Amino acid sequence: MRNFLVIGGSRYFGRRLVTSLRDAGDRVTVLNRGSAAPPPGVGHLVADRDDEARLRTALGRRSFDVVVDQVCYMPRQATLARRVFAGSAGRYVMTSTMEVYDPAPPTPEAAAYARGKREAEAELTDAEFPFVAVRSAHVLGGGPAEFTGRLAHYVERIGAGAPVDVHEAPHPTSFIHHHEIADFLRWTAEGSFTGPVDAASDGALTVTELCELIGARLGRRPRYRTVGAGAPASPFSFDRDYALDNSRATELGYRFTRTADWLPAAVTEAARPPSRAHV
Repeated sequence: MRNFLVIGGSRYFGRRLVTSLRDAGDRVTVLNRGSAAPPPGVGHLVADRDDEARLRTALGRRSFDVVVDQVCYMPRQATLARRVFAGSAGRYVMTSTMEVYDPAPPTPEAAAYARGKREAEAELTDAEFPFVAVRSAHVLGGGPAEFTGRLAHYVERIGAGAPVDVHEAPHPTSFIHHHEIADFLRWTAEGSFTGPVDAASDGALTVTELCELIGARLGRRPRYRTVGAGAPASPFSFDRDYALDNSRATELGYRFTRTADWLPAAVTEAARPPSRAHV
């Protein structure tokens, strides 16, 4: 039985990661600020990860085979984690993002987010424990649980016959199902490799290819509205190639699903009216 700590892990694919580790028979502890209780059978530590004194108090003398950090956004958070977990973490996995390569859209906010993630990765790369940065593609699926609302944007507009804003020559981007990124994080946590690794389902899609798949599932033909250079477009329309290369993970032994295979069911989830639990 291995001992895992998940920092964050309160919602979406982080919660699935936690239950997956638990169901495999591992000991799992979630650390968060107390805003959400962990699933049954999972330990719980309450602390603000940005408060070093309280974090050390919450952790006590505990040690972990693997720490999975779902909520490291800034280099100062990475520096603090590096100090706190020195000598008590056998392996450290950080959930990162494809934006570290090239923030999109190229807004100041997106650039700041990408810079923070990139600098956090660099800080942890030099840590005393083995470190992996999982650079995730756009995560989709789960209906209302997909809190970004990006897939719902397309489902709603195509379902209503409204035009989708796209660039004149849309380029491909990468996606991953929320179950698959959770499974990939678990696989990474159980591995021994280090360094950055890209996580993306096979089969990158342009925004129009995405819309055609959504339209086929909804039984509606998508309509498009071309935007000018520099103008904002819909969430997954990019004016340059924006796809990940998952070959390192594949060479290490992970087998990804195909985006086109799981997307139809994700569209159905996004089109379903929210239950009372999500209202």
